[in-house]
Amino acid sequence: MEGYVVSNLVVLAVVIGIAYTVRVVRKSRFWTESFRELARRRPIALLAIAVYVTLGLADAVSWVGSGEGREGVAAHQPRSLIDRVFPDDFQERSYSAPLADFEFYGGAPLKNPGEHLLGTDILGRDVFHLTMKGARVALLIGGLTSLIVIPLALLFGMSAGYFGGRIDDAVFFLISTLASIPNLLLLIALILVLGRGPVQVCVAMGVTSWVGFARVVRGETFKLRELDYVQAARALGASEARIVLRHILPNLMHLVVITFVLLFSGTVLSEAILAFLGIGIDGSWGQMIDQARDELARDPIIAWNLLASSTALFGLILSVNMVGDAIRDILDPRTLRENL
Repeated sequence: MEGYVVSNLVVLAVVIGIAYTVRVVRKSRFWTESFRELARRRPIALLAIAVYVTLGLADAVSWVGSGEGREGVAAHQPRSLIDRVFPDDFQERSYSAPLADFEFYGGAPLKNPGEHLLGTDILGRDVFHLTMKGARVALLIGGLTSLIVIPLALLFGMSAGYFGGRIDDAVFFLISTLASIPNLLLLIALILVLGRGPVQVCVAMGVTSWVGFARVVRGETFKLRELDYVQAARALGASEARIVLRHILPNLMHLVVITFVLLFSGTVLSEAILAFLGIGIDGSWGQMIDQARDELARDPIIAWNLLASSTALFGLILSVNMVGDAIRDILDPRTLRENL
């Protein structure tokens, strides 16, 4: 199956997942009121995240068009919705400043004078176009890594906290072993083994990032298994699996939501660090920042590539962190008791 077909199917699955989540939230009074409170506290941050998500999904939806594509690419090459917003011949020969009519070096006239909102890079690619496409990579890194980390942490953390004994000893030994290895070195080693593709990098980051949340889940499960309703369910003959899924897991969901939000921003920043070390993902903001290092040494300085990617990265991380802080305040049991 073609890669762009898989990408389109993933986008469809994400849209269905979002629609299903909205439906579930609307049926729950608690989550509905929590979302309304979140929208009241952080409307601008939520709007910014919605814009990033829209850009990411738009760049993930692609299909094969007719005629010649950008840079002479044949018609059988798929192009995304964002690619189709820009003209086919939008690439210049080299650098051009934002909204300039001539090349930054040499002064040759541009093919598209005054149309490059954020200028072009050394290859003549539109920086605004590249910045918009970076949203898909950032969402993939943060979202996929979080979806790997959270199930792993829940599996090991709940197993150790609920069953205890030898299972707890084995899980604690695994956690202690991974925690004793420098995280960055382990991450780089896994990427070199698995490869530098987006999915491989997400898997490597997920494998090295679940330990912290697993410890939190383990400690919380220790407390939950001793509560009266869990003891009552056990006395009534409920199976261990049913108790874990029906009574333990739902009471950990507030931690899951908070961890997802905070882990998202951490993994996106981690990719920027990896890009600085030369093992980032193609098309990411981290790679744009890494490529801009040499541009700052030019005379005169080329700054718009760095400013565009850094601003986009800063805007996403700030919005996610603001939403995460608000979610933590809303779902914190102490805060809930104070509001009652």
